[in-house]
Amino acid sequence: MSTITILHNPRCSKSRQTLSLLEEKGITPEIIKYLDTPPSFDELKAIIDKLGISPRDLLRKGEEEYKTLNLKNDSLSDDELIKAMASHPKLIERPIVIHGKQAKIGRPPESILDII
Repeated sequence: MSTITILHNPRCSKSRQTLSLLEEKGITPEIIKYLDTPPSFDELKAIIDKLGISPRDLLRKGEEEYKTLNLKNDSLSDDELIKAMASHPKLIERPIVIHGKQAKIGRPPESILDII
């Protein structure tokens, strides 16, 4: 069985709820506090592939950095968006649970159940 990993922000209620849900299911995931240890460009690209979404769909559009970096600009490439998230991890939607070749955003927390 492959390891289950959660990109976690302990200050986020959805992240805490998703971690609790995993623990209730008897799973002790590898916890990555992604604000302290941000994923690299390549790691982020792999996570986005596992999620099956576009980089734009992983952006937290309410963050100040989103406005400051003008990430609403539709002419930005996927790589430019991923670089922005790698440099400013606060922009990454959370939590993300990764299991093997699959990943899910824990919004709502129950959405992760189909990959564990």
